[in-house]
Amino acid sequence: MIFDKKVKIFVTIPMENVNDVRIAMCEAGAGLIGNYSFCSSSTKCIGTFIPNNNAKPYIGNNNQLEFVEEEKLEAICNVENVKKVCEAIRKSHPYEEPAIDIIPLIDESCF
Repeated sequence: MIFDKKVKIFVTIPMENVNDVRIAMCEAGAGLIGNYSFCSSSTKCIGTFIPNNNAKPYIGNNNQLEFVEEEKLEAICNVENVKKVCEAIRKSHPYEEPAIDIIPLIDESCF
């Protein structure tokens, strides 16, 4: 099998909310590597967006370009837990529409 039964989930979060989302993700089943739990990493980044007239932005104003200091949080997740982890992210994340990336991982035994 080329693809592992794991994915990596990435989400960007305002700095002050990272630990809440990290806890929610890991309690939902992300971040398990061997005998370790709550495994994750984060990188500081700048997020940009323009909320339209229908948006209710957590940060910024409608119809204005916003630049926000964020952290990109990432954790490995078993495929069977992806839906539960994404639901936990949405419940704990302050944004109306969090940007969640799900990347399939390749099984290293294929090489």
